[in-house]
Amino acid sequence: MKAAILLAFFLGGLLLAAIIYAIDVWLSIQGGTISEHGLLALALGAGGTLLLGVVLMGLVFYSRRKGYDDEVGKHD
Repeated sequence: MKAAILLAFFLGGLLLAAIIYAIDVWLSIQGGTISEHGLLALALGAGGTLLLGVVLMGLVFYSRRKGYDDEVGKHD
């Protein structure tokens, strides 16, 4: 349990570092501007992609817990 908490903090730190680096690179680009509509599209696209990934992984775990995956291997 202790190792899992340490791993979660480590991965969270890596994620935070990546976000800070991405923001720094974004702000250092000179001459590159995006309109408000472009930023909205970027945010919706990133959020939608993240949401899709979460939902699909949730379905994988749900399917495994309910035993739906076990039926596939029995018909070989």
